[in-house]
Amino acid sequence: MTVAIVGAGAIGGLLGGHLARSGEDVILVARGAHLAAMQANGLTVRKGRDEFTAHPRCTDDMRAVAEADVVFITLKAHSIPGVATLVGEALKDGACVVGAMNGIPWWYFPDRHLESVDPGGVVARSIPLDRVVGCVVYPAATIVEPGVIQHEEGDRFSLGEPDGAKTERVQTISTMLSAAGFKAPVQSRLRSEIWLKLLGNATLNPISAVTRATLAEMFESEASRGLIRGLMEEVASVARSVEVEVPVSIEKRMQGAAGVGEHKTSMLQDLEAHKALELDALLGAVIEIADWRGVAVPLLRTLYGLTKLAEAVALRAD
Repeated sequence: MTVAIVGAGAIGGLLGGHLARSGEDVILVARGAHLAAMQANGLTVRKGRDEFTAHPRCTDDMRAVAEADVVFITLKAHSIPGVATLVGEALKDGACVVGAMNGIPWWYFPDRHLESVDPGGVVARSIPLDRVVGCVVYPAATIVEPGVIQHEEGDRFSLGEPDGAKTERVQTISTMLSAAGFKAPVQSRLRSEIWLKLLGNATLNPISAVTRATLAEMFESEASRGLIRGLMEEVASVARSVEVEVPVSIEKRMQGAAGVGEHKTSMLQDLEAHKALELDALLGAVIEIADWRGVAVPLLRTLYGLTKLAEAVALRAD
């Protein structure tokens, strides 16, 4: 099977490296120094004391996805509209697109696009719903130098069709990821899992950008724990408004996050690197849904405003 990965940064590189090592024909679409290093020396993946180097095909030409049977999009959500038209035009007959990103995905509401996720509906128009397989991403990884990925933790990529069906294609992708060393369960209720992850991403990531705190530091005081609890309760209330019950209690979700320890969220890492933040797909989308469904989310609105300010200050300092 030929697999293209659009946005082969930390998560995309982790995924592509393992798939290439397992024998799949992999095309990584990347750019800049990271692309140049992979083309020259291959892609190195490290975890603890272990490492391996794979040599997938690497390019900056989006048209290369025309060869692929499966296309993983591992870009940050705000970068997807800029490439969606090219990806959609290049897809060959029968190819599917796995949206492996954080937040509410562009395909979540078949009859309604979220402006915060898919401005103008360009992604939904470019990549038809019948081509989409959903994915919730759990690994944490970073690019420690061009061409080198540090795999910090996690090995699960949950998969699911938008309608919950267990189709042959989603089972095939699951088998492929499992053979590459990942856990890849096929979920009939992927929408609930999206909200479970969002319960943390929509709250802890922005808090980290505003405060510069690690996950462990966020849970050190009762005051901060109370704030996090209130924010998560608002996210859960928005989920209920679209008929999703988050499958884990807020207290358990908080305990799990606190247990990760001295970890900087990806949003904090982006802020420190003076990059645009993945805020709208994580938090802006929740607020947009709340407006649509008539749910009060005052804490989330405040956090969104503060995080946008932190982003603006960081970008001005670049």
